[in-house]
Amino acid sequence: MSELKRINVGKRLSDVVVHNGVAYFAGQVPNDTTLDVEGQTKDVLNTIDELLAELGSDKTRILSVQIFMPNIAEFAGMNRAWDAWVPEGRTPARATIEARLANPDYKVEIMLTAAVD
Repeated sequence: MSELKRINVGKRLSDVVVHNGVAYFAGQVPNDTTLDVEGQTKDVLNTIDELLAELGSDKTRILSVQIFMPNIAEFAGMNRAWDAWVPEGRTPARATIEARLANPDYKVEIMLTAAVD
């Protein structure tokens, strides 16, 4: 049986759990909720970059992404940040879902899986 690796283990969740070469990310939320949706998305993507680097991986190895937004009318702003960040030709499978988030100040939450070595 392969071992599990957990990053940033908390009382209710870990930020990432790795098993059999796949990293399963919990929903990542912005650190700065005063930003607009584009800024919050950049903030979350920076966190994802840091966590991937800690695992020895990067955004070219992302397999799938789920993006949750409480206001789908802000889709274009989120996509501006996403499009500037995601590597051309290396886009993962992705879904964007309108959903109420745990904190009303969050404009975006991103959950993903990625390949790691």
